[in-house]
Amino acid sequence: MSLNDNSYKNIFYTLFFVVLLSLFYSANSMSISYGEALNVFKNTSLLTILTNSSIYIFGQNDIALRLPFILFYLLCLLLMFYLSKDFFKKQSDRYISLSIFMILPGLISASLLVNSAIVVTFLVLLYVLYYQKLKKHSYALLVLFLFVDNSFAILYLALFFFSLRHKDKKLLIISLVLFIISMSIYGFDSSGKPRGFLVDTFAIYATIFSPLLFIYFFYTVYRSGIKRERGLIWYIATTSLIFSFILSFRQRINIEDYAPYVVIFLPYMVRTFLHTIRVRLPQFRNKYYIISSLVLIVLFTNLFFTIVNKPLYMLVEDPKKHFIYKYDYVKQLALNLKENNINNIYTDDEKLSLRLKFYNINSGDEFYLTTKELKIYDYKFDIKYYGKIIYTAYIIKKI
Repeated sequence: MSLNDNSYKNIFYTLFFVVLLSLFYSANSMSISYGEALNVFKNTSLLTILTNSSIYIFGQNDIALRLPFILFYLLCLLLMFYLSKDFFKKQSDRYISLSIFMILPGLISASLLVNSAIVVTFLVLLYVLYYQKLKKHSYALLVLFLFVDNSFAILYLALFFFSLRHKDKKLLIISLVLFIISMSIYGFDSSGKPRGFLVDTFAIYATIFSPLLFIYFFYTVYRSGIKRERGLIWYIATTSLIFSFILSFRQRINIEDYAPYVVIFLPYMVRTFLHTIRVRLPQFRNKYYIISSLVLIVLFTNLFFTIVNKPLYMLVEDPKKHFIYKYDYVKQLALNLKENNINNIYTDDEKLSLRLKFYNINSGDEFYLTTKELKIYDYKFDIKYYGKIIYTAYIIKKI
């Protein structure tokens, strides 16, 4: 690593602007999903407030829909920048850690989708930074978190274990009470028989980090534990990991509830890896450079296909199996309808109807839309990407 600190800084800022532009490009190219449409039009939650506030200011479009979550992504980077200051002596190490954090698959996805994961990540980082700088816990934030999201029960549980280790009776009582209240308000489903979802959970975690990085995450959590390097972040990440594995024996977990608590562990991982390299003689460092190169290749490949994902339709037989399918085709369908002066439709697919509403295609009786193949119709719209049809809609004009 012969580059100086200034070179790492320049690389980081270049990557930052590339990622930021890519996020806005992706936000504009995606269609609203059914779940996101529910948050805009029907639900009453923090996500509803965020999305509708943005839409009110910037108009009803896809960038406005996703802008609050991109902003929370930027705030996460800012908090991680300040948080990582105490982890690294060298400024270059800090930029390496922040660059990897910036392109984590789970963080990139959370910044583009209307979900609470990126908001929770920001709030957890804010809490940890407050504790790190002031050496005390913010009980006001802990109470506030109770009304934000159900997943903060994990944070309360982690703080309970942390308080046992540090013999902090006040934190122990408050965290336990908040955990009980959170469980009573939101709860979690622990019913059912073991069905092998533990393997699925491993796979999902691997997609959040990338496979090699997740393996190293697992190793670093274990290593830090046996070496008694158990800071607050370690307790949060470990509690989330173990809790998610326990629940996975009986049910498929919602990974959005756990991802924010594990991605913040990244500085530990980078610090451990860089230390492992530097304690070895130069001739014994090659395998670590190879591993780090493979990790970076996978991370950048994932970033590329997150942004440029349409060509992947050519590789899947069933378009519905594409990871972005439920965020596709509706915007193009709405555009085709408008080009033919069709501004209201009736359809049996209520989910599609709600999604089209976002693009100002409202419910009406003049036209009927169906995806069932018809021999007689007035309009047929094929949504294609790279020559492959992923969605077909038939339109009948009612007399």
